[in-house]
Amino acid sequence: MGYVLVESNRLDDWRRFLEHGIGLHRAHADASSIAYRIDAHARRFIVRRGAAEDLVAVGWHARDEQTLERIARRLSARGIAVERGSAADAALRGVGAFARVRGPKGLAVELFADPVVSDEPLELLVSGFVTGAGGMGHIALTTRQPEKTERFWRELFDARVSDRLTQPLGGLTIDAAFLRLNERHHSVAIVATRSPRLDPIRTKVQHVNLQAATLDDLSGAFRRLRKLGYAMAHEIGQHPNDKELSFYVVGPSGFEVELGWNPIVIDEATWHEGRYDAISAWGHKPANNSALSNLAVNLGNMRRGLQSLLTPEYNPIP
Repeated sequence: MGYVLVESNRLDDWRRFLEHGIGLHRAHADASSIAYRIDAHARRFIVRRGAAEDLVAVGWHARDEQTLERIARRLSARGIAVERGSAADAALRGVGAFARVRGPKGLAVELFADPVVSDEPLELLVSGFVTGAGGMGHIALTTRQPEKTERFWRELFDARVSDRLTQPLGGLTIDAAFLRLNERHHSVAIVATRSPRLDPIRTKVQHVNLQAATLDDLSGAFRRLRKLGYAMAHEIGQHPNDKELSFYVVGPSGFEVELGWNPIVIDEATWHEGRYDAISAWGHKPANNSALSNLAVNLGNMRRGLQSLLTPEYNPIP
């Protein structure tokens, strides 16, 4: 994963959240957009002004131009339209050029091979973020079409399944698949309810993940975000499959941002697909864990889930 693009009219709130909470380096700001660095890439987290209040595009870094063209041919052969981005849109994203397809749930899946880099010293509130060969983090999305969504990533982008998970949650059973594209345990997580298939999440992604360099970075950001008044969807805990310590905070546009530390790195030669029955080994409790709060959350999720049945969910896979 190379960059994420959010559309929101809450630029001031996003600036406070990303700069003063998580601690990113502001690389650009004007009346219509803000953009942040976490490493040498000129732009990793971008927010442009607009009404969606959602994460609208994710950029994926191809190994080289030949790899990008091979993926584009594969998409075209499946009847999936590939659009070339404009020079202005490429500049906003901090890349030389990019191609775009409409992915599952209408999320723009963007491909690039030539990121713009900067040698300007970083001004972060943390010691650093882990990127490199694993990219900048991962996304998780909910869907009523998990089989098609998994096929999209596996057949078109050669994603591999690291783990699968099944867990009762809020009166329903959820199934999750964790897909990797590189050494990172997963770059895409796909979550679905089982019988009935509902989608309780308004936004195109349920969360986006960044990886902090140290445990002190993780705990410091947690304290800052709480002091700033942002809601903790899930406080610090650990996942059993990738072993990552993390917390989930609700961002200004409603989807969650997970900040994690120290997940395992996949060795393709020895890795075997795992199966799990819990999303968390410990922790990850909501900040307000009262019975009344849990009831309100479950009722809200059920209401949105039932509403999702009224709207067809887009998927480019037939």
